[in-house]
Amino acid sequence: MQDSVLSLLPPVVAIAIAIWRKSALLALLCALVLCQIMVAKWQPVTGVVGSVEGLAAVFSSLGNVYIITFSLLIGALVKLMNASGAVNGFINHLSALKLVRNSRQASLLPTIIGTSIFTDTNLSMFTGGMASQQLFDQHKMSRARLAYLLDSTCAPISILILVNGWGAYVLGLLDGYSFEDPVGILIGTIGFNFYAIIAVALAYYTAFSGKVYGPMKSAAVGNGLTQPEFSSRVAPARVMWLPFIALLGITLALLWVTGDGDIRRGSGSFSVFWAIISALVLLIALIKLYHLLTMKEVIKISIEGIRYMLLPVAILVLSFAFGDAIKALGTGIYVSQLMHVEVPLFLMAPIIFIAAAIMAFATGTSWATFAILIPIAVPVAAQTGLPVHFLVAAVLGGGIFGDHASPISDTTVVASIASGCDHFEHVKTQLPYALAAGAATLILYTLVGLSF
Repeated sequence: MQDSVLSLLPPVVAIAIAIWRKSALLALLCALVLCQIMVAKWQPVTGVVGSVEGLAAVFSSLGNVYIITFSLLIGALVKLMNASGAVNGFINHLSALKLVRNSRQASLLPTIIGTSIFTDTNLSMFTGGMASQQLFDQHKMSRARLAYLLDSTCAPISILILVNGWGAYVLGLLDGYSFEDPVGILIGTIGFNFYAIIAVALAYYTAFSGKVYGPMKSAAVGNGLTQPEFSSRVAPARVMWLPFIALLGITLALLWVTGDGDIRRGSGSFSVFWAIISALVLLIALIKLYHLLTMKEVIKISIEGIRYMLLPVAILVLSFAFGDAIKALGTGIYVSQLMHVEVPLFLMAPIIFIAAAIMAFATGTSWATFAILIPIAVPVAAQTGLPVHFLVAAVLGGGIFGDHASPISDTTVVASIASGCDHFEHVKTQLPYALAAGAATLILYTLVGLSF
């Protein structure tokens, strides 16, 4: 069905169900089954069997297993850091250093934390929020500003510094195309991910200058509503930052080793898998060294952390299976041929960015957006001759933009909770910044597209 408009049906159904039911899991499952039925020439039983086989085939790839395991274990790592008191110890350490003496420094604190703890967005938001709530109140700055700074650094930085679950996930989507250098493509997206770069730059400008615009100007000071739940334990700060350093260092080292001295050619899935194993072992060793938790508590809390990640991992598995199915159906090839004829070359990236933004805004999730649009962007790049990393970056940036602006996004909700800010006020005050960054991104993609 590569030459048929019907090949567009599965992604359209996925988008429609995601908007209707607000569920990426249901959307991807329905789209996968439909896609396999179409591949089986409208034989429903064969299509359902093909869907099950497609899900099973995800686990036949060792790289996929590495990425799935990494995603599960990152939940255990974050949960153990919280329960052991490592997060509290890190916050207390910051307070003891007395680095915050004025409003500018108070604003820079969550901004720096948001761009430093790039392994998990929830952990960085809660850490930055807990460390900054009282400081923002003391310096007469609104919690809405704090929520904006957290949301505009934690999520965008995760798609720029890709030594985390985001990078592993996108790498898994790219691995299905037999690229010689998938890590190189992933790294290449960083420079073209204009929205994420602009969002982080705007956050730092706001923190450093102290200037705010739009509804943020009238946001109330000290409008805290809820406090994130953290352990009452306090551990040495090193219990938190040593495993993070290990996670980053081991990932880069293994990329260098498996790439024969070139990290761009290293095995990303292998590297992040062994890095998370090592970081988790180091964290447990530190917990036992300082007698923070019993081994029974460590096991129980780790299982809770893994359980917390089951839904995202289920979406991950469905995303891999759907990506394989949509490639078999030929949707990406059809769209690439259509765009090659109908769309000017310089508008390819802006259109892909807008499509990803709308999808992520409506569904509240960027990961499902990546799964649907990367299998379309890659063939478009092959047909048009545009760099793969350029169009993939447009998908990633659009997904972050839509997720960033969406009121139903999990990161938007977490930012509100972590800062103690009313959720509606956070969405209202952040949206002008997101729209400004999105508009600038479209201009940049158009200008860069004219150079090809």
